[in-house]
Amino acid sequence: MPTRALFGINIAFGFLVWGVVAWQYIWPALRYRTRAEALRPILVLHAFRFVGLAFLIPGVVSPDLPAAFARPAAYGDLLTATLALLALAVVQKRGGVILVWAFNVIGTTDLLYAFYNGDSVGVGAAPGLQGAAYFIPTALVPLLLITHGIVFRLLLRRKNVSP
Repeated sequence: MPTRALFGINIAFGFLVWGVVAWQYIWPALRYRTRAEALRPILVLHAFRFVGLAFLIPGVVSPDLPAAFARPAAYGDLLTATLALLALAVVQKRGGVILVWAFNVIGTTDLLYAFYNGDSVGVGAAPGLQGAAYFIPTALVPLLLITHGIVFRLLLRRKNVSP
């Protein structure tokens, strides 16, 4: 089977499995919490996006990994992790929701751009360029995109929730 197809299958299964986890476990655990209480664990999860800096570390990734992919992916993740931590600090304060919106829009855009950019510079055709960071787009990014969707849902719902 071609490498590109195997990479795509890995990503598709990542979305499938994390989708099941979100449907069965994450959303039921968050849906009746206040918005701030429901956002906290997701913001903590996204604070770990500093891991995207691995795309810049020789030895973790191939020296042939295109910088046109690695730099935006790494620094976009670092920015998103920083915004997640800042939003976590103010999520319950007046105006905190604005920072959560910024985190969510920027973080979602970063991940979607990384998929698009990675495909356009050939990372999808040669996923071995990612080296040990291969787990990021195949296992972590699906979870992160799904939780961004949950954050959008939480931000768009009415404030009060009832079981």
